[in-house]
Amino acid sequence: MTARMDKTFAALQAEGRPALVTYIMGGDPDFETSLAIMKALPLAGSDIIELGMPFSDPMADGPAIQMAGQRALKGGQTLATTLELARRFREDNPDTPIVLMGYYNPIYIYGVDRFLKDAVEVGLDGLIVVDLPPEMDDELCLPALAAGISFIRLATPTTDDRRLPKVLENTSGFVYYVSMNGITGSALPDPSRIGEAVRRIKSHTSLPVCVGFGVKTEEHARAIGAAADGVVVGTAIVNQIASSLTAEGQATEATVPGVAALVRGLSAGTRAARLAAAE
Repeated sequence: MTARMDKTFAALQAEGRPALVTYIMGGDPDFETSLAIMKALPLAGSDIIELGMPFSDPMADGPAIQMAGQRALKGGQTLATTLELARRFREDNPDTPIVLMGYYNPIYIYGVDRFLKDAVEVGLDGLIVVDLPPEMDDELCLPALAAGISFIRLATPTTDDRRLPKVLENTSGFVYYVSMNGITGSALPDPSRIGEAVRRIKSHTSLPVCVGFGVKTEEHARAIGAAADGVVVGTAIVNQIASSLTAEGQATEATVPGVAALVRGLSAGTRAARLAAAE
């Protein structure tokens, strides 16, 4: 499974551009629309997809992603149906890496062994589980690695050089640098500080470093991508979905095209990022 992730980053490095990593909440606003959005993402320029697991008590999500999770849960989305989204996506797309992102509780309830078996079968490439620190690697991280699934760790501005080696110890796939303290959907951080942070992380690891939190526009993607191996966008996409829904929270004809248009712009930003770095 990690081969798909490694192949993607190698191809992007050869192209001389950072990855565009796009986040959607599985099942938002409903299963079929979520699947249609997921299928549209690579066609619009997304290189890696983060698929959110809806959870009733998220600790790191801002209001927009919390609301997306609530819409998905209200529509009956579960971890099992989120895995089914990945399976259905893989029927048409064998190449785009999928990273499942969320919290440990749904996986624990599902059962770790059962979850990893099913995750491999549906074609997942990586996991981001935000509430499992390195001290708990035996719970899920090490079994996931043994199953061939990358375990992607988050680093933050407060992850100092003493803590960073522990965070990176069993990390694979890429490092997700959360570029500010706080919740998702915050303001864009200073790009110059991001460059410094990426260089510091890279002094400890050869893994790609992808930067997220606060990226909303093509210009943001261009600025952040000039310093990073990847740009992660979540809240802007979730907000685009929300803005297209009816008052009852149902999808409209504008839902999928609206997301695709946004992602095309973000992709253009990442493709211009190396030009920005050279200026």
